[in-house]
Amino acid sequence: MATRVVHAACPHDCPDACGILITVQDGRAVRIQGDPAHPVTRGFLCAKVAKYLDRVYAPDRVLHPYRRVAGKGSKPCNQADFQQISWDEALDEIVARFRDIIARHGAEAILPYSYGGTLAVLNNASMDRRFFHRLGASRLERTICSTAGGAGITSVYGAKLGTEPEQFARSRYIVAWGANIHGNNVHLWPFIEEARRKGARLVVIDPYRTRTARCADWHLPINPGTDAALALGMMHVIINEELYDADYVARYTFGFEQLCARVQEYDPGRVARWTGIAAADIRRLAREYAGTRPAAIRLNYGMQRADNGGMAVRAVCMLPCLTGSWKEIGGGLQLTTSGAYALDRDSLQGAELQPRAARVVNMVELGKALRKLSDPPVQGLFVYNSNPAAVAPDHNQVVAGLLRPGLFTVVHEQFFTDTTDYADIILPATTFFEHKDLQAAYGHYYLQMSDQAIAPLGDCRSNVELFRGLALRFGFEDPCFRQPVEEMIDIALASGHPHLAGIDRARLEREGHVRLNLPLNSMNVIPSEDARRNTNAPLLGVRVRASESRDLLFAAAPLSSRPGLARQGGDVLSNAPYLPFADGFPTPTGRALLYNEALAAQGLDPVAAFVPPAESRHTEAARAYPLEMLARKCDNFLNTTFSNLPSMQKMETPGLLEISQRDAEARGIRDGDRVRVFNARGEIFLTARLGCATQPGVVAASLHWAKLSGGRNVNVLTSERLTDMGAGPTFNSVLVQVEPA
Repeated sequence: MATRVVHAACPHDCPDACGILITVQDGRAVRIQGDPAHPVTRGFLCAKVAKYLDRVYAPDRVLHPYRRVAGKGSKPCNQADFQQISWDEALDEIVARFRDIIARHGAEAILPYSYGGTLAVLNNASMDRRFFHRLGASRLERTICSTAGGAGITSVYGAKLGTEPEQFARSRYIVAWGANIHGNNVHLWPFIEEARRKGARLVVIDPYRTRTARCADWHLPINPGTDAALALGMMHVIINEELYDADYVARYTFGFEQLCARVQEYDPGRVARWTGIAAADIRRLAREYAGTRPAAIRLNYGMQRADNGGMAVRAVCMLPCLTGSWKEIGGGLQLTTSGAYALDRDSLQGAELQPRAARVVNMVELGKALRKLSDPPVQGLFVYNSNPAAVAPDHNQVVAGLLRPGLFTVVHEQFFTDTTDYADIILPATTFFEHKDLQAAYGHYYLQMSDQAIAPLGDCRSNVELFRGLALRFGFEDPCFRQPVEEMIDIALASGHPHLAGIDRARLEREGHVRLNLPLNSMNVIPSEDARRNTNAPLLGVRVRASESRDLLFAAAPLSSRPGLARQGGDVLSNAPYLPFADGFPTPTGRALLYNEALAAQGLDPVAAFVPPAESRHTEAARAYPLEMLARKCDNFLNTTFSNLPSMQKMETPGLLEISQRDAEARGIRDGDRVRVFNARGEIFLTARLGCATQPGVVAASLHWAKLSGGRNVNVLTSERLTDMGAGPTFNSVLVQVEPA
């Protein structure tokens, strides 16, 4: 029996990007386990991926192309509504329909729709972008997850960088701000537990009592959408009580005077009325955070899915700039590390292939695009890496658009999802077991090779091979459509950026994971003996010393471009703690922008301000719909991925509305009652669960396949309204009313 172990990496939309080992016997995967050599994920997997064999070999996998033979509108659909066809038949029909659409309406009448079904580099965005660019199709503005937060963090720091997860073990005060670490960033948790064993405190700021909140030393339930007010209130205390690092602020921030003036408007008493957090607790939080060194903030993306989400992230990102914790190992903030992966994505995506600049459609506004866009209307929709019939906001309008007569819809999928119910053609997609790819991360700094473990099941094809086949079927002669996967990986790695120096495909194939060559800086180094004797000598060729905690400390020149993997005199400088902003920021001023003129040009406050969401307890809209609703992610699903697997369904209870005892009693609702949750956009019937997970005024319902609850999910209640920065979704700025069903 032939047995081999293959290194792979989890490509699902999670910051951890786990290193994985897949055992294969006679061509079949028989075991999946974490890679114990990965420095961050360290040999264990989340509950979802630990059962990944169930997904790969699920009896309801889509393994062949299908053509619709039944009319649309019967929900939920099943395989009997489709006829199995060959790939040749499928591609021929897609090409013929697309050519007809282009002839009648122009190429912009075709809209691609994709997001984070896989975050692996090639199968997320490479051959697909080349194809749609060359076709001249409408361009999709992919904003449904993180753009508001990305805009917020870069408006202060100039780059999407953050504290290494390994450094959280050195923190003394950890704030999980809208971050359910225990549920969806589980590989950070051991580092936090290590810090807590050494005396660190964990504070959770979250409107919902998550798994992480239940484990915390202090949980501060905050009213949804008021995070900017809390951050400004904390800065009011830190500045007025002179708890900030005056030297760091003077050296590395811009706009401190304007910030000082602004925070005077946010005294704790006023902030308490917005946030629901007592003024005394706001003062205590500010003093503990500023007075405990090092302190780290783990910020996650739920906060920025509100009307003011970009400004909220911007305000929180200012906190470590005031305290100077960016210069400390175990300090700073992590929202994302994605900005460090300087891959040549432009060459992979081929924007230059466009015959002309095409219109841009925001994916958050899919319902509007399908129903109202004209000149030309959307006539062809190609969905891959996403399940918009479940995850897109304003579900009823999205479904109405998907049912529009004349719309030709293609879906590339692994299962019969909510979206395949509206497909004309279904194409079978591979899992990460079945293709090779390159894997970056947004929660650590290790680049990985994900090797193919098994042959594709049935007729499944990867995104790369699907769009390669379509391009060739269209007769596109551009050489980029014939590049093999290995050459595409080489292109991605050949950006010339210092972070990728010495990292090539052969090394990744050999080692599995490689830490980026992150720059050293002056704040985390020990001067060498030569440097002590000669202060004018460059600090090169220095020796490595280990501290008691086995974290390596290095003497090196304070050069922002120096690669951490350089070899000097036989010493490997590969694991130096990375402090991205110890010596300044990649902004035009070299400083953190506490005042940013570019925001004023966009009609936003150039410092920071709190504006209540349009749907919140602080607006007139609450008169009709008085409850703020959280559209939560399930702990054991990933968005809607995994929600069809029986092994995962046993760990979740879809169809619940979590509501406080007080709000339930006021409406005559008892635990287990069927309730109607509604607003002007729609209604959904759920089962009430009373308890202490939500405070009065807030209810919560989870996201999952709409098929699991009668063809609807929580997105019947969410809107297509966009965030203040980044044009992202406002899933967590939603008002509803609840009544007994």
